[in-house]
Amino acid sequence: MFDLTNEILQTMRNNKLRTALTGLAVAWGIFMLITLVSVANGLTASFRENMMRADNQKISVWGGVTTTPYHGYREGRRINLKNNDIRNIQRTQGADVTAVTSEIYGTAANISTNTTFVDASYTGVFPSTVDQERLDMVQGRFISDNDMKTRAKVMVLPVEYAQQLFPPEGNNAVGQRVSCGGLSYLIIGVYKGRWHRTVYIPYTTAREFTEDKDKLGQMSVILKGVSSEEEAEGIEKDIRRTLASTHDFDPDDESAVWVWNGVKDALTVQGAMGILNVGVWTLGLLTLLSGIIGISNIMFVSVKERTHEIGIRRAIGARPRQILTQILMESVVITTLFGYIGIVLGTGLTELLSSLDSSGDFLGYAHVNLGIAFQVTVVLIVAGALAGLFPALRALKVKPVEALRDE
Repeated sequence: MFDLTNEILQTMRNNKLRTALTGLAVAWGIFMLITLVSVANGLTASFRENMMRADNQKISVWGGVTTTPYHGYREGRRINLKNNDIRNIQRTQGADVTAVTSEIYGTAANISTNTTFVDASYTGVFPSTVDQERLDMVQGRFISDNDMKTRAKVMVLPVEYAQQLFPPEGNNAVGQRVSCGGLSYLIIGVYKGRWHRTVYIPYTTAREFTEDKDKLGQMSVILKGVSSEEEAEGIEKDIRRTLASTHDFDPDDESAVWVWNGVKDALTVQGAMGILNVGVWTLGLLTLLSGIIGISNIMFVSVKERTHEIGIRRAIGARPRQILTQILMESVVITTLFGYIGIVLGTGLTELLSSLDSSGDFLGYAHVNLGIAFQVTVVLIVAGALAGLFPALRALKVKPVEALRDE
């Protein structure tokens, strides 16, 4: 092994410029590969974490207008969702549903204390909203089932509003009271949200302030364990049939209720992200291919220049396996050495891009993790072996007698 190492180093020293130029192509290929893969993985993780949130398991339903006659009713009839629809969907879809919720949006109003105010209105929600929106509660708690039962006048604020209403840091917001729409609300929690600043109150409390207390503007059906578009479409059709039975419209009339199937959209996006990753790996490997070809050419030239040496080694008893091992190892060493230079540079650029994204919403997720490093290492070893394979096979074809006559 010591002799083999010395021979490899000697070959690299004798061909410094050629080795450096070819190694540069390998380093550039690995640099591009690791940068592209890291950024692509970061964008995918960012989208999954920040954009999709819980929507990848949610079906949203709104009332619509019928377009076909049904059971004596004419087309053009308005379908309004009712509170009872929540219970019906929970009953009929219980095995596939985690929760069925709705929201009520309050009219524009000020939320104020004795000394200051913010321009904001409330949204009436169910307790499960804390999980659907992935809210980070920094103080207190979120709305509870008991708050829903008692129609409690309680409120959950975003941290930005808490700081404005209870300066300077808003740390004492929980337990304080604010005024909204002429009523007093107890602050029970403060959350940190990345994409929105919503003021939450219990859904049942908000419903008391609506003209039609039985009407739903929108209904959200949170599913569990749905992993295919076919399954998501089946549940969507079941929801339509349940609502059609209650409101007496044609189940095939898609305009009677408007449905947004977040599960199907999420699965479509996941497929697109998979195609993106395949494309990135393909582009990176093609870039790396130029370096592999360069190393293979170097090894061919090396074999040609060392024909006499190979002949002597074969004449004094060197086995074909030893010749093959030396050529392959030279190729792997050159590829790995310059490849890891590319890894270091690619990692540095990825971390720089991540640090420049101060919000952390997009490139902030781009990192070179253990999985990427392992994958690129495997690529390096395989690339080095492939680059040296054909020159090594050519070296084995050198006949000792002819090689000894070669000048």
